[in-house]
Amino acid sequence: MKLSHFNFDLPEDLLAEHPTEHRDESKLMVLHRETQTIEHKLFKDITDYFDEGDVMVLNNTKVFPARLMGNKEKTGAKIEVFLLRELNKEQRLWDVLVDPARKIRIGNKLYFGQDESLVAEVIDNTTSRGRTLRFLFDGSYDEFRNKLKELGQTPLPKYIKRPEEDFDRERYQTIYAKHEGAVAAPTAGLHFSKHVLKRLEIKGVDLAEITLHVGLGTFNPVEVEDLSKHKMDSEELTIDEHSAALVNKAKAAGKRVCAIGTTSMRALESSVSSSDSLNAYQGWTHKFIFPPYDFKIGDAMVTNFHLPKSTLLMMVSAFAGHDFIKRAYDEAISRDYRFYSYGDAMLIL
Repeated sequence: MKLSHFNFDLPEDLLAEHPTEHRDESKLMVLHRETQTIEHKLFKDITDYFDEGDVMVLNNTKVFPARLMGNKEKTGAKIEVFLLRELNKEQRLWDVLVDPARKIRIGNKLYFGQDESLVAEVIDNTTSRGRTLRFLFDGSYDEFRNKLKELGQTPLPKYIKRPEEDFDRERYQTIYAKHEGAVAAPTAGLHFSKHVLKRLEIKGVDLAEITLHVGLGTFNPVEVEDLSKHKMDSEELTIDEHSAALVNKAKAAGKRVCAIGTTSMRALESSVSSSDSLNAYQGWTHKFIFPPYDFKIGDAMVTNFHLPKSTLLMMVSAFAGHDFIKRAYDEAISRDYRFYSYGDAMLIL
């Protein structure tokens, strides 16, 4: 498979700028791989496809308000700083993206907040767009983190052109988010409501939680035609013993293991034993899944509708089959399904 196999024309008006009024009332396209058939439902109907003993694997990462607006010293130029990851807690060093990058040099100082109580100094140019910043702040580490939260904005994807609105802090977060560290939401999980989770619980569906802190690398454009040459950024992953045991018990009993989102599927496939069971894991993953690929753990998945030539579309194509996904996406466009982070959902069985 080449990069060009994953290109398609996506009308701009199908990019979802806002979430649906209720989380579980987005559209749900159901793909049956065995029969190559497609159904059209609402997300809340997902409970009809699962039974007692099945397992859903949820990514409980929590998005932090990673976008800061600052001003450059002397010139006052507006600079957007996007926090990627903390490098050193004591020294308050962060790996960040800056925009516009051409205006920022080593030694420059940036000021944040109306009272300019938070200052950052550029100490390294790590990549063409990336920088390492040292934050200068009078106060404890907890006070510093609270200040970042106070000044930070929800890291909505760039395709959403409107300013952040009050609802974004809640809606660009799954209702089961627990462990802060992601700079983008695991968007397949955004469709789950308390009502849907309760109905799954009543049916006896088990929920196995993993934590994969989604980085911007997931959305980096693929710039090579030969997919085997593309390198994914590393993302931090935790799979505990309890979740691994739930998944392995379901697999042993012939029950369904459904990954909620591409991040959950990457997590599962990143820690497979030699006997094709799931191992507990604590570390990093840079796994890139594209066709052809033999999935060892998950046999169903929930995912959103992805952009042309994205690594997410490649994974979904590896799971459902390239031609079947192409047909499903053509149908999605003809039926005005909404794409990307706040868009509609797909269940692949």
